[in-house]
Amino acid sequence: MTILIEQPEFGVEAEETKVPVDEKELVLDGGFVVPQINSFGHTFRDYDAESERRQGVENFYHTNHIHQTYDFVKKMREQYGKLDRLEMSIWECCELLNEVVDESDPDLDEPQIEHLLQTAEAIRRDYPDEDWLHLTGLIHDLGKVLLLPSFGELPQWAVVGDTFPVGCAYDESVVHHKYFKENADYHNPAYNTKYGVYSEGCGLNNVMMSWGHDDYMYLVAKENKTTLPSAGLFIIRYHSFYALHRSGAYKHLMNEEDVENLKWLQIFNKYDLYSKSKVRIDVEKVKPYYISLIEKYFPAKLKW
Repeated sequence: MTILIEQPEFGVEAEETKVPVDEKELVLDGGFVVPQINSFGHTFRDYDAESERRQGVENFYHTNHIHQTYDFVKKMREQYGKLDRLEMSIWECCELLNEVVDESDPDLDEPQIEHLLQTAEAIRRDYPDEDWLHLTGLIHDLGKVLLLPSFGELPQWAVVGDTFPVGCAYDESVVHHKYFKENADYHNPAYNTKYGVYSEGCGLNNVMMSWGHDDYMYLVAKENKTTLPSAGLFIIRYHSFYALHRSGAYKHLMNEEDVENLKWLQIFNKYDLYSKSKVRIDVEKVKPYYISLIEKYFPAKLKW
């Protein structure tokens, strides 16, 4: 089963599929039909399903959970937060992702730009008035350029996969949690308690997350002074934080703004996860629309 991502003629059809968004009660379904299986014939995010990618995905998380420590994340944020790699536009970065395949994803083996456009177009169809959300769908994975030589060619375990807080106990809902026992922080009393170095309601903005494309793109957007709303930045930074938005873990660290932004992340996540298919997007047809959004919310050139 695949999802057909149609390119709607916006106007009459947009009115028919428009989802009203009330500030107090966000609609979570948006008319989007959630499929039961991915393009490999398995249920989504099934890390135990017998498939040609299963062992590779588990090996990935084994390595990831050993090396993602508090000190490692601090080092990466300091190094990449300088944004001294190169300057380029958002669309130029989209095109760079053509050669990237995410080894941690059991649902997708297509170039990342295909997934970006599938996500953005599915959101655009159901939420035509939320243009910031369309753009967020397009750019949410751009941090995966960290895999490329010009960005240091980081290993996959330091770029992709589910994210989680470091500096406090690893919740059991994190996929392949068993491998955290080989992480130095797991045995460090400063980091292995419920709160660790944090406090009740401190706000996720004050929590260090495992290093990867999410946090990197968040830093790029923020430091280049994007005008995306806070919910857009929240989605970019936490869209791989499944322990939170799927399992409800770590909510003791959230503040009121996080609670509100989480509603948008839960809307976004369905499109991020379930819009993955083998259906190709006509890039040239949709490009002008996304270029206009980029010009609205970002400078022409960004530091990366």
